[in-house]
Amino acid sequence: MQHVLVTGGSRGIGAATVRAFVRAGYAVSFFYEKSVSAATALSAQTGATAICCDVADTEAVARAIAALPPVDVLVNNAGISHTGLISEISPAAWDRLFAVNVKSIYNTVRAVLPAMLQKQAGAIVNLSSMWGQAGASCEAAYSATKGAVIALTQALARELGPSGIRVNAVSPGVIDTEMNAKLSPADRAALAAETPLERLGSPEEVAEAIVYLAEAKFVTGQNLPVNGGFL
Repeated sequence: MQHVLVTGGSRGIGAATVRAFVRAGYAVSFFYEKSVSAATALSAQTGATAICCDVADTEAVARAIAALPPVDVLVNNAGISHTGLISEISPAAWDRLFAVNVKSIYNTVRAVLPAMLQKQAGAIVNLSSMWGQAGASCEAAYSATKGAVIALTQALARELGPSGIRVNAVSPGVIDTEMNAKLSPADRAALAAETPLERLGSPEEVAEAIVYLAEAKFVTGQNLPVNGGFL
């Protein structure tokens, strides 16, 4: 049975991804940081192993992964957002955004890589965003991190492909998650109207794309948009 590790797995897209891989017959572990009750409930519901870990902490990630069985599929889902003018974001907030959204991928990939290299096999799926492709006004920092995820994905696909390790990204559009719950009903309606499918996406629909990329044996270096045609 293959082992999947999902970061940011307690809520939203991460939780849907945990459930999808469990249904597909994988052994699943997931990282969470603050959502203890949600992580405990998800673990009880699915049998997945919940691990409290700050993905931006290099040493904590290394310790946590060293205590797990070898990882066959890594899903880098953990992420935070920021809305506001670039003139208003503090240096600390900018740094934290990059630490969670980008450095975390460096941390996890370095930790899982020895086992994948030994097997000459593995799959890595990184979560970007449609704003990493197009950029969003008043989300410059977030857009920059997600653009970096796409570039890192493509570079790693070239670097790790000869070792049998595939690396892909998924770029969700506006998904009905807690992260977007802060939007006003009017803003949500406007975003749905801008989407050709005329609705917001669901976490489960993003999870389907993640599982596909984990299993698509001749697909690497790709960024799969899951945005209802928004871009």
